[in-house]
Amino acid sequence: QVFPSQDPLDRADFNAVEYINALFPTEQSLANIDEVVNKIRLKIRRLDDNIRTVVRGQTNVGQDGRQALEEAQKAIQQLFGKIKDIKDKAEKSEQMVKEITRDIKQLDHAKRHLTTSITTLNHLHMLAGGVDSLEAMTRRRQYGEVANLLQGVVNVLEHFNKYMGIPQIRQLSERVKAAQNELGQQILADFEEAFPSQGTKRTGGPSNVLRDACLVANVLDPRIKQEIIKKFIKQHLSEYLVLFQENQDVAWLDKIDRRYAWIKRQLVDYEEKYGRMFPPEWCMTERIAVEFCHVTRAELSKIMRTRAKEIEVKLLLFAIQRTTNFEGLLAKRFSGCTLADGAVKKPEVPPPSTNPFLEDETGAETDEIVIEKSDTDKPKKPKVPDNPFHGIVSKCFEPHLYVYIESQDKNLGELIDRFVADFKAQGPPKPNVDEGGAVLPSCADLFVYYKKCMVQCSQLSTGEPMIALTTIFQKYLREYAWKILSGNLPKTTSSSGGLTITSLLKEKEGSEVAKFTLEELCLICSILSTAEYCLATTQQLEEKLKEKVDASLMERINLTGEMDTFSIVISNSIQLLVQDLDAACDPALTAMSKMQWQNVEHVGDQSPYVTSVILHIKQNVPIIRDNLASTRKYFTQFCIKFANSFIPKFINHLFKCKPISMVGAEQLLLDTHSLKMVLLDLPSIGSQVVRKAPASYTKIVVKGMTRAEMILKVVMAPHEPPVVFVDNYIKLLADCSTDTFQKILDMKGLKRSEQSSMLDLFRLRLPAPPPGGDSTGSLSLSAPTPEQESSRIRKLEKLIKKRL
Repeated sequence: QVFPSQDPLDRADFNAVEYINALFPTEQSLANIDEVVNKIRLKIRRLDDNIRTVVRGQTNVGQDGRQALEEAQKAIQQLFGKIKDIKDKAEKSEQMVKEITRDIKQLDHAKRHLTTSITTLNHLHMLAGGVDSLEAMTRRRQYGEVANLLQGVVNVLEHFNKYMGIPQIRQLSERVKAAQNELGQQILADFEEAFPSQGTKRTGGPSNVLRDACLVANVLDPRIKQEIIKKFIKQHLSEYLVLFQENQDVAWLDKIDRRYAWIKRQLVDYEEKYGRMFPPEWCMTERIAVEFCHVTRAELSKIMRTRAKEIEVKLLLFAIQRTTNFEGLLAKRFSGCTLADGAVKKPEVPPPSTNPFLEDETGAETDEIVIEKSDTDKPKKPKVPDNPFHGIVSKCFEPHLYVYIESQDKNLGELIDRFVADFKAQGPPKPNVDEGGAVLPSCADLFVYYKKCMVQCSQLSTGEPMIALTTIFQKYLREYAWKILSGNLPKTTSSSGGLTITSLLKEKEGSEVAKFTLEELCLICSILSTAEYCLATTQQLEEKLKEKVDASLMERINLTGEMDTFSIVISNSIQLLVQDLDAACDPALTAMSKMQWQNVEHVGDQSPYVTSVILHIKQNVPIIRDNLASTRKYFTQFCIKFANSFIPKFINHLFKCKPISMVGAEQLLLDTHSLKMVLLDLPSIGSQVVRKAPASYTKIVVKGMTRAEMILKVVMAPHEPPVVFVDNYIKLLADCSTDTFQKILDMKGLKRSEQSSMLDLFRLRLPAPPPGGDSTGSLSLSAPTPEQESSRIRKLEKLIKKRL
């Protein structure tokens, strides 16, 4: 369809029959059929005429197109010709402009050269006059005028650098250099004369002359300025070297305050006498202080090497404290702009603290430390990040910080011994169900001391001493783990003998079976909680140490081994709790396996051994849960480990119950279901608050105990016909092991001949393993879901009640 049309004949779904019916809806309408046919024929003729006209019109299109193309080509040729004419005219115009402006360009060059010549002659005149004036003023020591003139002469001389091949220019340049050298020597001589070795100073004129001389030195070679500064500072500190010689009493660390008091007096004296003589940008006060720091560091290093055996911890900390205070004072007074000239590098600053391990440092720093004096108990806050003077003197103490490290080693050793003695004297923590398993107070004391040491050492040094301190930390973390935690875990004793049916029936409390007392259980939980606290805090300690130490040494700090040690303590504690409860249940399971199950005549309530197991669980688990309330995840681990230990043991004892009668199997099935319900409720047993057991634990219990129920169901099934029995076994247990099948047959009490034929049939009926797969593929024949099993158990209970 090219154009839209309302004609029914143009519709895509045109139906001739419908169209005709529309034209002739009734028989009476057929009377004018001839008229309709004539109209259609007329319409057909019109369409033919239109088609014929369109077809004839298309024959002329090709001829018209060729004609239009020829006309376009002619127009393009004409346009090309016009463009070429324009280009030729433009080239001619350009040539004419060049001829017109040739003379103007020459005049422009001449003007530029003339201007340059005039400027150069003016500079030459200024240079010649300036050099003469400079030489005259130098002889008369008119340094004030020389400072301004010399700078101008030097600037003008720079314009003549490209004319140095001209003898007169070169001569002027040499005269300027000679004048500069003469000025330098003259100024140095004036300073030498003004500041002789005695340190006296002429009064009156020379101070103004020297002040102007310093302005001239700013323009001269920088070496002149450095020489003036060096000689002045050396002369200024000459008295210091004499007063604090190595053989003087005031040179030792106990009188280190006097050194800093001396320099403070000297800086005040300098400001009063010479403060205006040197330009402010020379920062002479700071330079004197920095040079004093360098000299002091060298002198202290030398005297400490000589008298290393006399250095004690208190003395060393006192000296470091006074020194860091002095460095902080320098940072407040000076900007540190002159330090770039020296070899002192800006210390690397640790990132700001975000870890809770060192929160409230100021509060912790008031705690008592054995080795510190009262004035070092409150060290400065960790070094200010913007202090450029940190370490400028105190670096000299780093080689001797081993004294501090050894002292901390000794103190920590004594602290651990004190913890051990306190534990022996005070005994294990008293059981307190309300508070749960309390963390041993000694571990908090240990980490508070660690924090104190770390903060203090980071103020002394963030280099190798921090690594040495970390090694000490590691040593005593391990000692704490083994001596305080593992060393105090109760020792396991030999398991008690098995109980008979009579003893189980007589047993009321069952307390004689449990190996650990209430106090021992609480102690294990307390040690577990302590190890968990130590594990988390050690991780925070590692992060904080990495923040404090230099970036280049960060990789050498690794407390993973110590964290693993605490993890081992946690694992051992959980294992002890599991073994204790497991061992308490052993006599009951042994009694179960020794019962004569083939003689059971009726099914009653749960058996005595089940009551005994439940009793031990109700005795131990609430105590453990309450004492591990703060570490819930480890209580879950205990439950999972106990389930993984108890259920396989229960199944093994189940296999020892042989032979079993039908009624005995029903009783065992009821007992198994009771144990299953107790185990599912284990995490919240005896608790007022009922919490849903973790899914991971529930899955283990359901899987293990359902297997035990399936074993008993197979035992209950009749062994005739054998094929049905074998297929039922494979379906319920999905166990392709012949050993398990053999145990089932033993439980049923079958004769050896019957067992042999059954085993042969079992091997034949085993499903073929999938190609390339393992025989475990048969596990797809898994046991029924727990819901199905619970419904079956309820039916069995109803059956038992009817029989009773």
